[in-house]
Amino acid sequence: MIQRSMFEDLFVLEMTNNHLGRLERGLEIIRQHSRIVRFNNVRAAIKLQFRDVDSFVHRDFRQRTDIRYIQRINETRLSKQDYAALVEAIRKSGCIPMATPFDEKSVDWCVEFDLPIIKIASADSADWMLLEKIAGTRKPVIVSVGGASQKDMDDMVTFFTNRNIPLALNHCIAAYPHEEGECELNQIDYLRNRYPGHAIGYSSHEHKDWATSVTIAYAKGARTFERHIDIATDGAEVAAYSSLPEQVDAWFKAYKRAQAYCGTSANERKAPLPRETAYLDGYVRGVYAAEDLPAGQRLHEEDVYLAIPLQKGQISCRELMLGRFGHRLLKPCRKHQPISIDMIDTPYADSDALRQAICARGI
Repeated sequence: MIQRSMFEDLFVLEMTNNHLGRLERGLEIIRQHSRIVRFNNVRAAIKLQFRDVDSFVHRDFRQRTDIRYIQRINETRLSKQDYAALVEAIRKSGCIPMATPFDEKSVDWCVEFDLPIIKIASADSADWMLLEKIAGTRKPVIVSVGGASQKDMDDMVTFFTNRNIPLALNHCIAAYPHEEGECELNQIDYLRNRYPGHAIGYSSHEHKDWATSVTIAYAKGARTFERHIDIATDGAEVAAYSSLPEQVDAWFKAYKRAQAYCGTSANERKAPLPRETAYLDGYVRGVYAAEDLPAGQRLHEEDVYLAIPLQKGQISCRELMLGRFGHRLLKPCRKHQPISIDMIDTPYADSDALRQAICARGI
């Protein structure tokens, strides 16, 4: 397990290009969403997307307006100085600054801005030149694996594992938006089983529900979560797969409920609640004498019977030992009377903790 704790219970709020190429709008997204983060007391990153547009888009296509993705990149371009201002604002807000670099020069920006984690988009999970550049930073990475083949995922995981680079894998449906019936959350089980040494997360793009998928994903073992974020205070159109601050608030609260429902430990048996023990003790049968039994008698099946209620200090069906190696009475016990811990020769009496527990339970 390679430093997976840094990814545990981490929320990544993806700004994408929702700043619309305006620094002030990006700062307002940070302001509104970081307030929700602080209010819910969760650990969250606000993530940017870095592109060196002049190298990322071929020169013959930079002015094309009929290719929506290229047009969107051009219309929402920010300067390096603007990105620096956004990174600083994210830090001051108490959130973790992150970015997805889409080209090698943008990876250099991640280093220059000292971002603690780099995100790799689904489309780039097998872009080996970009992966080599990112690996060279030695920074932890989260990779979304939407649409990736098993071989590509195996190769990518091996690549980062062999370089001892902390890695988390996000299950992702790379359709924006997608429907609830397309979430395929069983893929979280698949990723956890196939890559047990790595944190597994869920990058969410469904557009009608901010509670169900995070609840199920958490219960299945996802521990890092991602959603696109936006604001609606300036009248700009909000994409169906982007979440407004109040929707992110609902998302965080659903996660907290899922945490509470799932409880404290998946790695060891939990201690029962005191009222759970008290309830169950009411149904545990106590040991009663079937006949008048003298001191020195070794108990056999015909000497005792089991019945409720269990009384304080009485041994129960859980402690009863019969036959050749069974309990021997130290004191006589009359017919139909409870056989107590003080009446028998038993290792349970040698433990103060066990003796106290037996004396405290029952009626």
